[in-house]
Amino acid sequence: MALTTTTRGEHVPTRTGGGWIRHWDPEDPSFWRRTGKRTAWKNLVLSVLAEHLGFNVWTLMSVVVVGLDEAGYAFTVGQKFWLLILPNLVGALLRVPYTFAVPRFGGRGWTTTSVTLLLIPCGMLALAVVNENTPYWFFVLTAATMGVGGGNFSSSMTNISFFFPESRKGLALGINAAGGNIGVAVSQLLVPFVIHLGTGVQLSYAALMWMPFIIVVAACSWTFMNSLSTARPDNGSYREAVTSRHTPTLSLLYVGTFGSFIGFSFAFPSLTELAFPEFSSLVGITFLGALIGALTRPLGGWVSDRFDGARITLWNFCALALGTLGIMGGVGTNSFALFFGSFVLVFALTGIGNGSTYRMIPPVFTAEALARAAHTGEPTDSALARAKRRSGAVIGVVGAVGALGGVLINLVFKFSLQATGGLLPALVFVLLFFGCCATVTWRYYVRPGSSPASPSPDTLERQTAV
Repeated sequence: MALTTTTRGEHVPTRTGGGWIRHWDPEDPSFWRRTGKRTAWKNLVLSVLAEHLGFNVWTLMSVVVVGLDEAGYAFTVGQKFWLLILPNLVGALLRVPYTFAVPRFGGRGWTTTSVTLLLIPCGMLALAVVNENTPYWFFVLTAATMGVGGGNFSSSMTNISFFFPESRKGLALGINAAGGNIGVAVSQLLVPFVIHLGTGVQLSYAALMWMPFIIVVAACSWTFMNSLSTARPDNGSYREAVTSRHTPTLSLLYVGTFGSFIGFSFAFPSLTELAFPEFSSLVGITFLGALIGALTRPLGGWVSDRFDGARITLWNFCALALGTLGIMGGVGTNSFALFFGSFVLVFALTGIGNGSTYRMIPPVFTAEALARAAHTGEPTDSALARAKRRSGAVIGVVGAVGALGGVLINLVFKFSLQATGGLLPALVFVLLFFGCCATVTWRYYVRPGSSPASPSPDTLERQTAV
């Protein structure tokens, strides 16, 4: 389909071969209303399905670990936690190259590839659990390959960020991320049921159940998704993203929100079983934590679209600290109800924080680009286009660093359990870390004179006018 005219308000997408779209202008109300909205939401739906499967596989080991003893594998607590840590670590490290893959292969091509790669860890897990003599090193390798499920988060978020206008980006990114995050809850809900079908425990079913869905979603991604030529951050965008003074602080905040979400998601079933063995029969309901955390993520983006995202992030970290105190109280008083309820509250808050922290990124770089344009005389449309490319690059970097928080959370719990046999030292560390994140948020984005982290009406008006 070719461009009908170059007058703003009359653009329609210009399609080239291989599902690529050359012209894309979601900030143009007419373009968005006529064709942009439909195409953007189509790609978002398929992105959600692909990312959902990624999280299904990424966190699969968190469920399998709980059933290893019953299946006849006598691994120590330390060995089991390494099986939880490795998918976190590999998934976090893969997020940077996965972000670079979108500009190289396009959203359609890379989404199809990233989904197809999920067949590898599923196949390895199915092989690992069919023999009680499978060596520990093969489980380690299997856990590491599950990291491919975590890598596609950054590529998906970067890709979808280009499809939507600034005024709707918070909600779109929230929905996209929530669709993936819900994959944690779905695995923790369905896998325990599936592996107990028939006689005994059948851990191979945990892997085999996802393979048909992976094949179907990969085929649909290749058939129906699009790639945007404008979603190609140049090398300068990534260089600016890495060297920007905002990237380390935003990454730290995302470590505090998403790192906590994914780290707690991996650990919650095991921690519940270890801290309250008398309630081990209730480990199956731990999926509620990840589910609620996933569902609240769009809420964080939606609220940040309308209010000050930085202030929401600040108050969210304060509430996370209070929730952590509740978990500590549950452990200290041996109250399962307080422990579980506080953990679910923390999950809900991490979801809100995930949405609000990610929503802070585009306005920060948009405001910075407009200020530079006013000083240098650079055309506003050029400055905003550069800010959008830079934001896309930063989203990938922040997503990668944030995922490392899951590694940190599980390492802290591992060392705490091995050194003291309890959870309290680890929870004290988490409490102090949330306090640090709240302080950083106030210092750089909330206090008077700090950098803006929410779009002002004037900024939105200028973006729409370009």
